[in-house]
Amino acid sequence: MNNWLLTIKGLKTYFFTRWGVVKAVDDIDLRLGRGETLGLVGESGCGKSVTALSILQLVPRPRGRIVGGEIIFQGKNILELLDEQMRSIRGREIGMIFQEPMTSLNPVFNIGSQVLEALCAHKKFTKKEAKSKVIELLTSVGMPDAGKRIKDYPHQLSGGMRQRVMIAMSLAGDPTLLIADEPTTALDVTIQAQILALLQRLRQQRGLAMILITHDLGVIAQTADNVAVMYAGKVVEYTAVVTLFADPKHPYTVGLLSSVSERRPITGNVPNLLEEISGCPFHPRCPSVMKICRKQMPPFFALADGHQARCWLYG
Repeated sequence: MNNWLLTIKGLKTYFFTRWGVVKAVDDIDLRLGRGETLGLVGESGCGKSVTALSILQLVPRPRGRIVGGEIIFQGKNILELLDEQMRSIRGREIGMIFQEPMTSLNPVFNIGSQVLEALCAHKKFTKKEAKSKVIELLTSVGMPDAGKRIKDYPHQLSGGMRQRVMIAMSLAGDPTLLIADEPTTALDVTIQAQILALLQRLRQQRGLAMILITHDLGVIAQTADNVAVMYAGKVVEYTAVVTLFADPKHPYTVGLLSSVSERRPITGNVPNLLEEISGCPFHPRCPSVMKICRKQMPPFFALADGHQARCWLYG
């Protein structure tokens, strides 16, 4: 594809702590086409959410910093933009659904005022127009009786309804790209299915491109076109979603799939990113480890049909 909506090249996002440097995102490359959904999957702490925050330049400062790479969005390297220029992109061109809607929503304001705030951050409306638009947004995400519910507070809503409010807020600026960070966390299975169906419908209606961050491979299977598997701040496998489930290549990906299909957990623990990692970061847990794995970081090896894996098994 020649006209990528988003291209990430060599992105490095580090956190400088009193104990040392945490390389939360360490030299990753990603691409996303218009109208596509890219899934970011991996265990907690692998760098998925920090990647999303890096795209929006919301990495907590001063500890966290983007120290290298490019993020090309619609032909512009947004890492070169001033803060004011970046504020015009957040919400308007790139929307984000944050984790945990109960903590992301302000408990002291009703949901109508919070959606209104997101709406008016990008466009000016009369009072009547604004109320109508808020109701329209909440209705579009499946909020029943939206005209009455706008006066409700977050604690008066179920988890699924709060998540719908978060989705409405993320769509207020009519973005081209939507980043959904664990949008079904803490929801029961039935509500998860409703939220995923809603995101798919909105994607089709609005022509949205989407980055879906999750540790749930079932969610990835239902929604993504392509998948990037992350481990210890790096992308270790990248391929089409159908290929990932039919023919996974990286031992970590195989382990993730086995932990779901066979209820067989991956042995060992994720590495401490404060410590210097020698060789492949997965080698202490890898059933196929070789001598070279302990000494040298593998590059990405190109496999068939755009399938890539960062593993010495294919070198």
